[in-house]
Amino acid sequence: MLQTRARLGYSYHTMLTQLILGCIIIALTVCIHAVALSYTFDAMEKLSPRLYKLLPSLWVPSMMAACVLMVFLAHIIEIWVWALFYLGVEAMPTLEAALYFATSSFTTVGFGDVVLDEKWRLISSFQSANGFILFGWSTAFIFEIMSKLYKDEKIRKTKS
Repeated sequence: MLQTRARLGYSYHTMLTQLILGCIIIALTVCIHAVALSYTFDAMEKLSPRLYKLLPSLWVPSMMAACVLMVFLAHIIEIWVWALFYLGVEAMPTLEAALYFATSSFTTVGFGDVVLDEKWRLISSFQSANGFILFGWSTAFIFEIMSKLYKDEKIRKTKS
């Protein structure tokens, strides 16, 4: 019984630690994402007229490619935040392993060939939920940009 209580105390402490650290990292990645999407939106607004003059027939695909690449960069930065966390708490032995694990968890692929030890494994589920939500947000954002581009293209075609 004493051993079970000691084990529960250890488990509770590590769970609470993971919950707190997970919330901090999630808040950080959400802030990174918000700034990145805001910057991307502003960049799309500034780039759009210039690109239309340069490449009118490839304007929409070029804008979409630029948008997707900027959003993808945000996800890469967010994955690096998680990877550096895993490396910092020594949950992963190398940067490559931390980056690989963070990428597979963030994208919810989770191959299972690289796993965290018992002390840190709960936090990987937070990372997967974080990635899932941020990918959903990115999808909505890209769809909104695409809708705006098609509306703008329709307006430009009716004017000419």
